Amino acid sequence: MAIAVALLLIVTGTVIFHLVTPWWLTPLASNWQSMDDTLTITVVVTGLFFVVINLFVIYTLWRFHHRAGARAAYEPNNHRLERWLGGITTIGIVALLAPGLWVYARYVDPPMDAMQLEILGQQWQWRFRMPGTDGQLGVTDLRFVSPENPFGLDPADPDAQDDVLIDANEVHLPTDRSVKVLTRSHDVLHDFFVPQFRARMNIVPGQVSWFWFTPTRAGRFESLCAQLCGVGHPAMRGVVVVEDATAWSAWLQQQPTFAAMRARADSGPGLPDMAAQGRALAQAKGCVACHTVDGQPGVGPTWKGLFGKTETFTDGSTARVDEDYLRAFIRNPKARNVKGFAPVMPQIELTASELDALVAYIRTQGAEPARP
Repeated sequence: MAIAVALLLIVTGTVIFHLVTPWWLTPLASNWQSMDDTLTITVVVTGLFFVVINLFVIYTLWRFHHRAGARAAYEPNNHRLERWLGGITTIGIVALLAPGLWVYARYVDPPMDAMQLEILGQQWQWRFRMPGTDGQLGVTDLRFVSPENPFGLDPADPDAQDDVLIDANEVHLPTDRSVKVLTRSHDVLHDFFVPQFRARMNIVPGQVSWFWFTPTRAGRFESLCAQLCGVGHPAMRGVVVVEDATAWSAWLQQQPTFAAMRARADSGPGLPDMAAQGRALAQAKGCVACHTVDGQPGVGPTWKGLFGKTETFTDGSTARVDEDYLRAFIRNPKARNVKGFAPVMPQIELTASELDALVAYIRTQGAEPARP
C-alpha cells in the first residue's frame, strides 16, 4: 500500500505543479501558431495517459493487495481487454502523430512568393546570403570554398554576382513577409533555431534543407545552434532583427554583394596582405566565434590588446604573448591553460603560411597604446 500512496502523491503533485506553475513558451513572433497547438495536444495526450495509467496501477495495488487466505485467479488471456487497450493506444498515437505530420508538411512547403534566405552554418558561426536584384541565388560548390569565398559561390555564375552576403552573425528580415530558409553546413551537423519563430531545422553537411516562416513582430531575436557541434557550440549564437520593410530595404542596400567583395579583395584590403589573409582565415576557421576583436569577453581571450600582453596560466606561471607564443599555442592549445578560460580550444590543422597569416592578424590587434 505504501507504493500506491507514493504513486498517488506523485500524480497529484505533478498535476498541481503543472497547473500552479505552468510552463510557458516564449511569445510567438511568427505565423506558426499551429506549432504551439501541436505541442499542446502532445502535452494533453501524454498527460492523460500518465494520469490514467498511474491511477489504474494505484487501483490495482489497492484492490488486489495481499490478503490472508485470498488467492489470485489465473487468467492467461483476456481478448476483450487486449482489444480495448490496443484501440485506446492506437487512438492516442494517431492523436500525437497526425497533427505533427500535417504541420510539418506545411512547414516544408513555402509559398511561391516567399523571399529566400540562405543560412550557412560552420563551427562556430553563422553566415547569411540573399538574392540580389535578379531574385536568384547563385550556384555554390565546395571546390570554390576559401577564406576569401566562404560561401563557395561560383565566380563564373552570373546569378551569383549580385548575391547579398552577410558575413556576420546578424541578419535582418522584414515583417509580414514569408521567408524560405535554405540551410547548408561546411563541416558538422548544426541546427538553426529561433525560439520565438518556432522555426528550426537540422543542417546536415552535404545537403540543402529548407523550411519557411513569416515574421509577425518587430524586434531582435536570438538565434542559436540546437545541435551539439563541438567545443564552441555554446558560442554559436546570432541575432535576427525583424523590422518594417523600409528599414529592412535600407539595411539591405548597405550589405556587400559577391561582386563587390571580389573587387574589394582584388584591390587590396586596408590591412597588410598577410594580416588580411589571417582575418579571412580566422572567419573561415571559426576562430571569431570564441575570440573577439573588440575587447569583449568570449569563450577564449579577446585578441584586442593580446599581442605584447603577459598572460597568466592556471599553474601560476606567466608568459609574454609574442609570435613564438602564438604559434606554439595555436599548434598545441592544450599544452598550457590560460587562467580564467576553460581548456576547450580544439587543435586546428594549419599550414605554415596560414599560421603566419593568423599570427600577423592577431598582431595587428596588439596592445592598446598607453593613455596620456
